[in-house]
Amino acid sequence: MICALGSAVCFGAASVFQALAARAVEPGTGGGVDVALLWRALRQWRYVAGLGLDGLGFVLQIVALRTLPIYAVGAALAASLAVTAVLASRLLHVRLSRTEWGAVAVVCLGLAMLALAAGREGHEGGGAGLSWGLLVVAFGVLAVGAAAGRLPDRPRALTLGLSAGFGFGVVEIAVRLIDSFDLTDPALYALLVGGGGAFLLLTSALNRGAVTTATAGLVLGETIGPALVGVVWLGDRTREGLGWLAVLGFAVAVAGSLTLARFGEAPGAEHGTGGATEAGAEAEAGAEPR
Repeated sequence: MICALGSAVCFGAASVFQALAARAVEPGTGGGVDVALLWRALRQWRYVAGLGLDGLGFVLQIVALRTLPIYAVGAALAASLAVTAVLASRLLHVRLSRTEWGAVAVVCLGLAMLALAAGREGHEGGGAGLSWGLLVVAFGVLAVGAAAGRLPDRPRALTLGLSAGFGFGVVEIAVRLIDSFDLTDPALYALLVGGGGAFLLLTSALNRGAVTTATAGLVLGETIGPALVGVVWLGDRTREGLGWLAVLGFAVAVAGSLTLARFGEAPGAEHGTGGATEAGAEAEAGAEPR
């Protein structure tokens, strides 16, 4: 659980850097999967720093997924929004409302309930069908993201966020299925395609506005689906007699995270332009705008 929470801290801090970088580059012409946008974002030092934190968070996530049920790790990852909110309030002087501070407390309460109720991870393999199914879902994430460019702003943001969440969910499940490095294992390719596609879609969502909606979709996509797969196919269980507490804790943690969905982007960025947002954020942090 310590590794899961450490992963949430890394992802929460990374989101601030990545969102500022994504907002600082010119948007592409497409509305869904935009490889050129990711390349432009990679030229921003904030995005690279965010990727470094993501890498550390991913390592901690793998360790957690090898010990805890997927539902516990997924809820902890959703709590990264609470980490982002607290960091924003301290480092960027963003004011949280009483409701948002309450949501942070609710997330912590939900995670504490999960920590008490969660058992060890299941040891069922799910069969080859699950690995191939993950690969199909991973490519489906890319297809849906490409089609999202034709949608209006709000449903586009929700579709991009939800698809990115499914992509990260594929990664969570694939980590559990991969026992060794095997180039014939479809779960390995599902992890690569799902993770890469999720990063592309999330970068597009952060760049194109309505990120609060996109982040809500992201939280739902990366928590509920993988949790169900873990329980139904992989044998994840709770401690004896504490199934109700795990369900309640999961629901409470996810609900609190959704309340904090606006912190899935850089503070103050939702309605600004890229350059203005970057300058404003630097001014809030005490630095001189360029």
